[in-house]
Amino acid sequence: MDFSTLTVLCIGDVMLDRFVHGDIERISPEAPVPVIKLRETKEMLGGVGNVASNIASLGGRAVLVGLVGADDAGARLRQIVAAQKRIAPALLPTAHRPTICKTRFVAGRQQVVRADEESAAAATGDEVAALIAALDAHIEGADAVIFSDYGKGVVGAAVVRHGIAAARARGVPVFVDPKTDDFSIYRGATCITPNAREMGRAARAPVGTESEIAAAARGVMAEVGVDAILVTRSEKGMTLVDADGAHSVPSRAREVFDVSGAGDTVIATLALAVAGGRSLVQAMHIANAAAGVVVSKLGTATADIAEVMHELSAQDMQAGPASGLLSRDAACNLVTRWRDQGFSVGFTNGCFDILHPGHVSLLAFARGQCDRLIVALNDDASVARLKGPARPVNALAERAAVMAAIRYVDAVVAFGEDTPLALISALMPDVLVKGADYSVEAVVGGDVVRAAGGRVVLAELVPGRSTTGIIARMRDS
Repeated sequence: MDFSTLTVLCIGDVMLDRFVHGDIERISPEAPVPVIKLRETKEMLGGVGNVASNIASLGGRAVLVGLVGADDAGARLRQIVAAQKRIAPALLPTAHRPTICKTRFVAGRQQVVRADEESAAAATGDEVAALIAALDAHIEGADAVIFSDYGKGVVGAAVVRHGIAAARARGVPVFVDPKTDDFSIYRGATCITPNAREMGRAARAPVGTESEIAAAARGVMAEVGVDAILVTRSEKGMTLVDADGAHSVPSRAREVFDVSGAGDTVIATLALAVAGGRSLVQAMHIANAAAGVVVSKLGTATADIAEVMHELSAQDMQAGPASGLLSRDAACNLVTRWRDQGFSVGFTNGCFDILHPGHVSLLAFARGQCDRLIVALNDDASVARLKGPARPVNALAERAAVMAAIRYVDAVVAFGEDTPLALISALMPDVLVKGADYSVEAVVGGDVVRAAGGRVVLAELVPGRSTTGIIARMRDS
């Protein structure tokens, strides 16, 4: 997974996040409040600045556009940006507002109090003009655009509408982390990323369940004209609603230390992944992994690419073969993860009705040709069409459970067509394996795999081993 050639234009409320760490040793004699003995102060980019930091941490390049006041916090913010090699500053000075600074006092791992310096006033005419000019100056080199709205005045209707029009005219995807309940100003955006509460307010509808979230998102999408909505659901994971339907991914159980900035990580990763050619569904899985990394850290955190790859691997293990049958979308996402990790992917298919040594030999051979092996099973109706109405002996769920338990198999998926051609075309394996009772030219999907640079390999058969033979012997006994 390489984002090093991608540039994301980030526009929004830029902030200085300050964390003052100390220890509580006593209660003040002046008032019933704790006294914090200070140890250290850490400062980092917040708001849209944290979005840019995540993009840089993931290996991309960010152009950071926002308003910065003429004050000490603004000077410190500029210093931090200047030290980031993968963030290009396009920070605009303003005399109308202070630099947004959030100071958090932390004792141990517990945040005790937060002090905010900010103005939530709408941007002035001069500020809007400067923001639009900065956007126009940098849009040509952008592979994606992010609007990060924290409700502090920068992401107003005029700036957003101009930016979306400019980006879409160039075929550049636009992502919005919203604050307002009126999503109509985001018309034309590629994807909006509200949390569940924000989704409920915008839709004026319940969002307690996945089906309610999907219904609320569809209503808003039809009303305001956006391509997709990704709803972040805290410990419940994420739900993406697009033209193809609703797609959800759960979060992995973990110890959560701080959710500060998790939404920034989600939108940064989502934008990079889509700009890099992945579908929104695939990008959602990557963004979910990145969010899982940052919530296990204290403070406004970022995820680097190695951490995301490790988390994706952990998710693969959690939802691996023991869980049984994968959907086609899930299998495609898994193949993308494997390829991003540098693994070659193999594919074989069949009814696998009654598993026997010949099958095991085939699977062992197939796994030896690749790093990860997907086995595709004909569904029950497909088996019946191929083998007759008395088959299968074992239903799909049972066959999948047995297949998933085989140590050579990394994932199991099903197909309902008479051939796996559509599935092979979707997964596009590096190696396609079939038994030697076929010729290379006769293997379904072989031409597709070879045209993409892959291989078709034939496995030697174990003599006298077949499901049909086993059933015949059972009937004769």
